[in-house]
Amino acid sequence: MMHDEMCFRHFGCKGTNKPANHERKLSFSFAFCSFISTFARNLDVHSMVYNIFKGLGIALVTPFKQDGSVDYDALLRLVDYQLENGADFFCILATTGETPTLTAEEKLRIKNLVVDKVQARVPILMGCGGYNTAAVMNELKNGDFKGIDGVLSVCPYYNKPSQEGLYQHFKAIASATSLPVVLYNVPGRTGVNMKAETTVRLARDCYNIVAIKEASGNLEQVDEIIKNKPRDFDVISGDDALTFPMVSCGAVGVISVIGNALPREFSKMIRLQMRGEYEPARIIHHRFTDLFSLLFVDGNPAGVKAMLHEMGFIENVLRLPLVPTRISTLQRMSEIMKELKI
Repeated sequence: MMHDEMCFRHFGCKGTNKPANHERKLSFSFAFCSFISTFARNLDVHSMVYNIFKGLGIALVTPFKQDGSVDYDALLRLVDYQLENGADFFCILATTGETPTLTAEEKLRIKNLVVDKVQARVPILMGCGGYNTAAVMNELKNGDFKGIDGVLSVCPYYNKPSQEGLYQHFKAIASATSLPVVLYNVPGRTGVNMKAETTVRLARDCYNIVAIKEASGNLEQVDEIIKNKPRDFDVISGDDALTFPMVSCGAVGVISVIGNALPREFSKMIRLQMRGEYEPARIIHHRFTDLFSLLFVDGNPAGVKAMLHEMGFIENVLRLPLVPTRISTLQRMSEIMKELKI
């Protein structure tokens, strides 16, 4: 319904049969409705985009069969398991999903299967980033994002742009989509760190940049972002081991690797923190300290795939150049999981 029509109905103006002595009132109503209509049409859409990616987000792995093909059945079983055990949102087709090794057809099928399985029960964030700004913009404008609630875009890797280059890159990307954009700062992988002031500048200048997945490992930088950010911009942990201190500082959740295997335990920790129950949350955090380090010692997602294999969910298969975790790491992980009764 048009804004004018809605307004006229509200004021009893549309199709009115009022007598002539009501003309002045009618004229005022039309003038007022015209003002409201113009205001509505020019309403700043910035106020309509906000971060819905809070709590436990799962950085979803891509299961493979022994022949290296995608195990779509195992993928759907994982999604069910995580939904049943506390996942608040999914992050698909990102680093943990070994996305650089997937074909375009595989990526599209994974996206569609997860969207169909989730049925809008929780939000879905999808990776879309790279070091070629124009190519990322083209993907955002022409790609299939049906059923996707937001995009996760990593800092450009390999070409190591300046802070101004990072700002212009993400500003251009944000202009290419109406979807919420979550920035992803992971200097250990990209070779460049996006500083707090650049993140805050983007948060202030781009209405649909709603959050950042911070995986710099620098708690001082995280605190600087939280202290200076706009009220409607959020910080999300990108590091399982630092989720407890980051949420304590004001982060709203995590995009988690370990959550693939232990969604119930990790989501409980976050919910306890959100309620201000820090001591029981700290106990859960410390239970998994050793696992956190083992998960990444042989690269990601080698560690969590080994865990999921031990739990009977998937084959322990990765695509080159990634390889399964070492036997010694796997044995230590198995010992810890038995101690934790997982």
